[in-house]
Amino acid sequence: MAWREVSVMGQRREFVELASAPGANVSELCRRFGVSRSNGYKWLARHRAQGAAGLEERSRRPKRSPRRTSAVVEAEVLRIRQESNGAWGGRKIAKVVEREGKVAPVPGPSTVTEILRRHDRLWLRAAEHPGPWRRFERAEPNELWQMDFKGHFALMGGRCHPLTVLDDHSRYSLEIGALADEQDLSVRARLAATFRRYGLPLKMLADNGSPWGDAGDQPWTAFGVWLLRLGVGLGHGRPYHPQTQGKDERFHRSLKAEVLDGACFADLAHCQRAFDAWRERYNHERPHEALGMGVPAERYRISPRPYPESLPPIEYGAGDLVRKVDVSGFISFHNRSWRVGKPFKRLPVALRPTLQDGVFDLRFCAHPIGRLDLRSGEFRACGLVDDANASPTTPQAKPQPQI
Repeated sequence: MAWREVSVMGQRREFVELASAPGANVSELCRRFGVSRSNGYKWLARHRAQGAAGLEERSRRPKRSPRRTSAVVEAEVLRIRQESNGAWGGRKIAKVVEREGKVAPVPGPSTVTEILRRHDRLWLRAAEHPGPWRRFERAEPNELWQMDFKGHFALMGGRCHPLTVLDDHSRYSLEIGALADEQDLSVRARLAATFRRYGLPLKMLADNGSPWGDAGDQPWTAFGVWLLRLGVGLGHGRPYHPQTQGKDERFHRSLKAEVLDGACFADLAHCQRAFDAWRERYNHERPHEALGMGVPAERYRISPRPYPESLPPIEYGAGDLVRKVDVSGFISFHNRSWRVGKPFKRLPVALRPTLQDGVFDLRFCAHPIGRLDLRSGEFRACGLVDDANASPTTPQAKPQPQI
């Protein structure tokens, strides 16, 4: 025989009917139904007073809750949550409430989380974090900027390629550009405007994509050479290691969650207005957990190195051996041709002797770009991979004609 499913209400109804019968032993019924005598008599009394309605479960909510969060505080929490496009959690919202000082008392992060849960505003973004990373941070602003393209997306007409630039030390967003493409000239124009406002960093970190990287056998690009002319070093993350640019990758997650998700943009100008408004909020209002819930603007200072409107002249020391790169990207040294790269064509480079006999450092402006070894006939590019354990790129020497 199959088991019968009996509801709580059904059991209560059966209990009170049996207990109301003439000569019923209420204590024995309580034992058989597995309830205390006080509980059994309570339900029996309610049934006698109210009938079947008395068997309904009553709310256990207290009549007074002196420590309950006020409706004004809850409304402020929900407003901040909505303005963040549903992306901020308890800690960020609590910090903003405290900083703005519009309501009191200030709720704690756990209270904010409960408010969001009560109003069905809390959900988890599954599998967003890729796992533990090795973290690093530059000691001062403008020592290193990270730059990358956020994945492009469709507009009502065309596509948008968001260019992002972030200061490594402060997490200050220096640029979010709505670009129509990812070409060299487009990026240079946007980056030049950023340099004019904030000055020059010591170094920039990028991935290996265009225009700052080359998937082929060229170790440098025209964009990278332009940065070197400005006195800005350029490093790349190791291939297939996006965690090298972890701060910019995390920034992209915030940009997607707080601006792009669910949005529809008409054109690039519409995108740029949204980016500019959010960048202001990100830099000056949005609490950052890695900064002790401070904001990036509290840690950032502009660079003392101004952007030159004209590229400075290329000068080398008296002991340097200067060679001009030909249109094919080669230099001649010790009766041999050495491949430096086409991005340096028609520009002078310098060979500087090292402590090892027959080994020379190759420099462009103030930056080392490779090492030339007369003994092995090898030229090794350097200064590209921003990882001390990574192997440098090794282009091949130009083959010599047979005589």
